[in-house]
Amino acid sequence: MGVLRDWAYAVRVGAFPLIAIIGFATYGLILLGVLLMIIRRWNKRFLRLTFKLHRWVGYAALAVATFHLLLGVSLYV
Repeated sequence: MGVLRDWAYAVRVGAFPLIAIIGFATYGLILLGVLLMIIRRWNKRFLRLTFKLHRWVGYAALAVATFHLLLGVSLYV
């Protein structure tokens, strides 16, 4: 857990620590999944493509959110 604790705040990307960047990425992936389903309603041509992409974006969001959770928990353990 010490390595994750060091990564959480010691690694900085611009003005933000790594834990914030991972949080922003998670939010962006969830927002992308929502946008894919909105596009599906507007344009039926992308029906199959948006469903497949929505599933993989969901898996990626779950993986990134789990890493974000591990970074957050490591700060308190």
